[in-house]
Amino acid sequence: MSKQQTILKARWVLPMTPGGAVLEQHAVVMDGERIAAVLPWGEAEARYADAERVELGQHVLIPGLINGHTHSAMSLLRGVADDLALMDWLNNHIWPLEKKWVSEDWTYQGSLLSAAEALRGGVTYLNDMYFFPTAMARAAVDAGIRAGVSINVIDFPTGYAANAQEYIDRGVAAYEQYKGERLLDWTSAPHAPYTVSDETFVKLRELAERLDIQMHCHIHETQEEVDGSLKQYGMRPLERLNKLGVLNERMLAVHMVHLTEAEIAMLAAQKVHLVHNPSSNLKLASGVAPIKALEAAGVNTILGTDGAASNNRQDMFAEIRAAALLAKGVTGDPLTVSARTALEMATIRAAKAMGREADLGSLEVGKLADVVAVSLDALECRPVYHADAQLVYVAGREHVSDVWVGGRQVLKGRALTTIDTAALIERAEHIVGQMKAGR
Repeated sequence: MSKQQTILKARWVLPMTPGGAVLEQHAVVMDGERIAAVLPWGEAEARYADAERVELGQHVLIPGLINGHTHSAMSLLRGVADDLALMDWLNNHIWPLEKKWVSEDWTYQGSLLSAAEALRGGVTYLNDMYFFPTAMARAAVDAGIRAGVSINVIDFPTGYAANAQEYIDRGVAAYEQYKGERLLDWTSAPHAPYTVSDETFVKLRELAERLDIQMHCHIHETQEEVDGSLKQYGMRPLERLNKLGVLNERMLAVHMVHLTEAEIAMLAAQKVHLVHNPSSNLKLASGVAPIKALEAAGVNTILGTDGAASNNRQDMFAEIRAAALLAKGVTGDPLTVSARTALEMATIRAAKAMGREADLGSLEVGKLADVVAVSLDALECRPVYHADAQLVYVAGREHVSDVWVGGRQVLKGRALTTIDTAALIERAEHIVGQMKAGR
């Protein structure tokens, strides 16, 4: 038997290739870290007779989900401040807590907790934005999950850095330390237009160009942000960022709730990627992104959970379902954001946004073997007429049974193979206990 080759046999395979259909009684063959074949059961067994077999029965195999925006370490702040508007939430709760408590170890433990939650929910890639990038990098590598690690910058002092240049210097040092690590990508990450100066935006644009990495920024999240920019700069945030030259195919613009028709046209023309965070935007009462108009314009729209402090679930199945339902409800058009489109937002489109479409986002020969098995065997998931729609409107993260990242099994029968979950929970509870006592 080949130690490198594994046949994953499932009732359904959803490759997420452009225009690709749901395949029945097919197998995904992994050879090392990459996909060697997607074939009917009989052909796979005949061609790879010596390969290991994994029988998955009434499962759907899908590409690993990509969470386009999160703050992983903030899992340690899950539920700390609910039912608040964004600026109240940030200024009076989150930022004070972060200033007091955030450290390298705090960030590592929170990031590892999020990585565990992600893998159990079928997410194989976290696009993160937070301080102490070395902690996120270590957590991702230890968990065996892919991550977009951020060179995160905000123009005021925190417990991580004193000024913009120190944020940049520390971020670049982390990038240099982990450069070449196969599980990690990097982003140049200005926090938001209301926390980052023109000069810093330009520096981060130049950094992204020099390192050939993506950018990652909160933009147009609330009407208050837009109004504040008009008062301070005499222009809306997107107009300002366009003048600074940061709106292009590198930019992952997060939230983007409050947009004009002209701004949507500009985003499409300049190939900006938009990260839709439906649950977080609803919980903070920020609004709903105009997905129908964005889709009509051809903007590459993907999905993110945001952090656990604002969502509070880092659950991509919930975001996929919310994206489909919200778009229909807001527009009165049931054809807006089909089940297939919602799944694309968390897979192949997200891979494109991260600059990784050659390797990730679909189950195709030669791509990295990031594969998720979702069981539709439970009575709550039966009957199955259309497996793809079933993933969006019926199944949840609790139905994810097995996950492979680069051919390595990191979740087996709902159990993580890379993380001691009991020890992880114990460490997290210890940290939170200290925080509660300190408050």
